[in-house]
Amino acid sequence: MSPDQLPSIWHGMANQLRQLGADPQAKVLERCASQLQEALQEQEGELLTLTEASKESGYSADHLGRLIKDGKIPNAGRKGAPRIRRGDLPIKPGALTSDPPALELSRTQIVRSVANQEEASDG
Repeated sequence: MSPDQLPSIWHGMANQLRQLGADPQAKVLERCASQLQEALQEQEGELLTLTEASKESGYSADHLGRLIKDGKIPNAGRKGAPRIRRGDLPIKPGALTSDPPALELSRTQIVRSVANQEEASDG
């Protein structure tokens, strides 16, 4: 499961909680989903220099510059100071030596966490 899938999953779980009469917990879960979605969108829009983009993509800064010049990647900066929006960044196949650890949480773990958070804020 990837982080960008979580908001949708959490909204679905909030609907299930609401059907079970757990409206306060559903509201907390919906708020968490909305905050994560906003954070992911903000991250996608982050502008990277060619050097920064090179470190993340596995492609050289020169190659990324050529991709911008050829119009294959939009230039989010200006002429002479190109930038690549993180959401437009190509990733070289096999460039990453290890995948980031996947976030594996069961529905029960998430519901318990939300319920504990709600109890803590009430107490």
